[in-house]
Amino acid sequence: MRHFLAGFIMAAGFLFAGFSQPVLAQESERVLRDLEIRIPSLPHYSFGRGLGLTTPDSTYQVNIRFRMQNRATFQTFSDRDDSVEAVVRRLRLRFDGFVGDPRFLYAIQLSFSPGDVGAIQPGENINIIRDAVFYYRPDAHWSFGFGQTKLPGNRQRVNSSGALQLTDRSVNNAAFTIDRDYGVFANYGREDQNRFSYNLRTAISTGDGRNYTRNPDTDLAYTARLELMPLGAFLKNGTMFEGDLAREQTPKLLLGGTVHYNMGAKRAQGQLGSDTSAKRDLRVIHLDAMLKYQGWALMAAWMSRQTDDPVIALPDGDTGAVRETAYLVGTGYDLQLSYLFPSDYELIARYSSHNPEKEVRPFFRPREQFSAGITRYVWEHALKLQLELTHDRFPRTDFADAREGTYVRFQIEIGI
Repeated sequence: MRHFLAGFIMAAGFLFAGFSQPVLAQESERVLRDLEIRIPSLPHYSFGRGLGLTTPDSTYQVNIRFRMQNRATFQTFSDRDDSVEAVVRRLRLRFDGFVGDPRFLYAIQLSFSPGDVGAIQPGENINIIRDAVFYYRPDAHWSFGFGQTKLPGNRQRVNSSGALQLTDRSVNNAAFTIDRDYGVFANYGREDQNRFSYNLRTAISTGDGRNYTRNPDTDLAYTARLELMPLGAFLKNGTMFEGDLAREQTPKLLLGGTVHYNMGAKRAQGQLGSDTSAKRDLRVIHLDAMLKYQGWALMAAWMSRQTDDPVIALPDGDTGAVRETAYLVGTGYDLQLSYLFPSDYELIARYSSHNPEKEVRPFFRPREQFSAGITRYVWEHALKLQLELTHDRFPRTDFADAREGTYVRFQIEIGI
């Protein structure tokens, strides 16, 4: 296995070296016209406009994009055998544009990889549809949406997974995200690169998550997010991707906060997780910050989910034995620092601390994660090579022994 690991890292090194010829961003950039679709509550990193078709009378437009992440991972953990995993982590297809009038927008995103779709269970809906949303954008500041898309959560979650510096989001995003939902959305923003800017995003949604149709009820979820940019807006819509690829010439700062109240949630993580045997009202708070300047990028985030009586005990109807389920409540924080060299190589480091409440630790374990990575941007986030080393530490609790593990991962991201 050591020989495999050495060969794995060497192969990744050759691939990085093979793409070492500099690519001038200005040679590839396209001037974004007034009709470019930039929907704040359906973020994605777009280098250009994909493959676009517009009717001669400009009454209809469709842009077609795809995105693929191929990865190989070597994992070693203290409580199980070493393993090698090679998968297509993400395979996405996007369509967006307008119909009849540039103010009437639509966005569709479909997913096809096993990790996106998940195992098909009896009675469950297949999870191909990620986004299917209609927007009305009357002017440059307002937009109103109806359909299924991401809720306005923390900064890293709102960013596309294709715009990340490391190969995945943090463990706290996996635990405390509010993710996608079906509902109505209203957004208002004022952005100017030379003065104080802000965005306000709100949503009223089902609270059950994407493609969830079982046991409908009248309980809803309410979400609001405020983003402040006291030093002006970021270049190239830079809040929507990690790393300072725009190499900001003056410091740019984003301060964001989200509050989310999910009434009668049926799943352990609100929009995600396994079904529980009762309902609870979930209270979620996300606070985050982003700072970029001359190739440096710093991100920080704090997340919390709380509810009353998170552990649910109900008798099994067949055996009479008590069966327990739980909601994932607790807090976590992330710190992430990076520097982008003029050669388009980037070094990244991240630390995450994940802390479930004591009463749910029989179901969810505390965790610390340390990650370091190097990324080679060939065509910004649309074509990049990533090498990541991550160490996980699970401390000893009253319910489980200590556990540690490490993985090395190489990933290629490509898309339009």
